[in-house]
Amino acid sequence: MEVVILQVFVSLFLVVGSLLLFAFTHRQRDFEHADRLALLPLEKDEKQP
Repeated sequence: MEVVILQVFVSLFLVVGSLLLFAFTHRQRDFEHADRLALLPLEKDEKQP
């Protein structure tokens, strides 16, 4: 029974930690650069005739 209680607290700690890390990376806007690079080949070049 004590192991189950310990597992619950450890799993809650991992979930809260992952949510905090997600909020931190979302606030830093780390993912916008990858989206912009993925769409870069779709833009037209102005130098081509």
